[in-house]
Amino acid sequence: MSLKKSILVIILVLLIDQITKIYIKTHFTLHDSVEVFDWFRIIFVENKGMAWGFELPGNYGKLVLTLFRVVAITGIGYWLYDSVRKNSPTILTFCIALIFAGAFGNIIDSIFYGIFFSESTPVEIATFLPEAGGYESVFYGKVVDMIQFTFYDDILPDWIPFMGGKHFSFFDPVFNIADSAISIGVFLLIVFNKKAFPKK
Repeated sequence: MSLKKSILVIILVLLIDQITKIYIKTHFTLHDSVEVFDWFRIIFVENKGMAWGFELPGNYGKLVLTLFRVVAITGIGYWLYDSVRKNSPTILTFCIALIFAGAFGNIIDSIFYGIFFSESTPVEIATFLPEAGGYESVFYGKVVDMIQFTFYDDILPDWIPFMGGKHFSFFDPVFNIADSAISIGVFLLIVFNKKAFPKK
């Protein structure tokens, strides 16, 4: 895949990611939700750290995490450039472009959202470019998440050993378009590993 097509993939993912995040941030109060289907909810949460709510402790934990993301995306960007330069398989460059776009989308939140938006609370909707300034300084923004697929949320049948009769929910994490792009890119690399990395 050419560099132009790779850039197009990145731009499309970033546009969808940022449009959805900005809409949620400026139209939902924190933890506000809309049920689309029984198994699909739009719910507004903010993530201070990495995936699954992981955070680095201390005042500088968030800064270190954001700087790590910047370093990581620099490496991914070079990997993409090198793959295009070497005329690597299309599936490889496509997947790297997805991963790069996803990582970049969350970096935008971490670096800029703190200065561009007011604080989101359970009772107040955030505003863009508030007169009083943003809720945090640069590099300390929170990542906006909003997609939740809970495929099972019920009482398990009694015949299931150890867990029977107990409440169980499957796949509770809340994520965003950027996270999806990263996950899809990694998943495709695993599934099409032989095509992405052919033996010479």
